[in-house]
This record gives sequence, C-alpha cells and structure tokens, in this order.
Amino acid sequence: MSKPRSSKSLVAESLSAKLRRGDVMAAGCPSRPILKHLTSRWGVLVLIALQSGTLRFSDLRRQIGGVSERMLAQTLQWLEADGMVNRRAFNTVPPHVEYSLTPIGVEAAEKVRGLVDWLELSLPRILDKASPID
Repeated sequence: MSKPRSSKSLVAESLSAKLRRGDVMAAGCPSRPILKHLTSRWGVLVLIALQSGTLRFSDLRRQIGGVSERMLAQTLQWLEADGMVNRRAFNTVPPHVEYSLTPIGVEAAEKVRGLVDWLELSLPRILDKASPID
C-alpha cells in the first residue's frame, strides 16, 4: 500500500504534468514559439507545400508566391529546429538541399491544411462581410 502524497507534491505533479502537456494560454509556455512558427504565413505555406513530398529550396520558393529567399530560409530553419521539417544537404556543386516533413510535421501540416481549406472555401463570405479599409 502506497503512502498518501502531500498536497504540495500533488500540486507539483500537476504543474509538471501541465508543463509537459503545454498551456498555450500561459505567457511562458514553451509551445508559444512553436505556435508562432507553425501559424506564421510562411510556416503554414511551407507545411502545405511539403505535403506533396520532398522539395528543393528553389522549388519551395517557386511554389510559395511572394516569399523572399531570406524569409523562406528563416522559416525553414525555425521549422527544422521545431522538428517539423527534415533538411538534407548533398555535397555537390552547386549546393543541393532538400526539405521534407517529419512525421510530426505531417501531423501539423494536416491541421493547418484544415484551416487553409476552410479559409479558401469561406473567402467569398469573409470578403462579403469585410469592412472596407479607409
């Protein structure tokens, strides 16, 4: 028979469990930077573009209209650091680098794809309700 735990250890346990799970509403939650990367304009578009499979940097840039080379590189670095994207560099001249989604990146891409699909389908209603910009 285990001995009863003190209320202090129960609070500590629940806080550590909460930290492991994440609390996106808390200012210090480690999920916040990842959320920022995943839901940034370029992060969403990179995830969706990579759903079709492995792409080179130049192919990604062509697919994602309007993204600068600098922003694409930064976004890919963030998503790679977050474990969403694999970067594979080949030792060739000129440099050849390919990007693909990791298993967790595939999951994230499916989630943001739902939002983008909804947005594209709802765009006429959204634009119809939007106020003109002064």
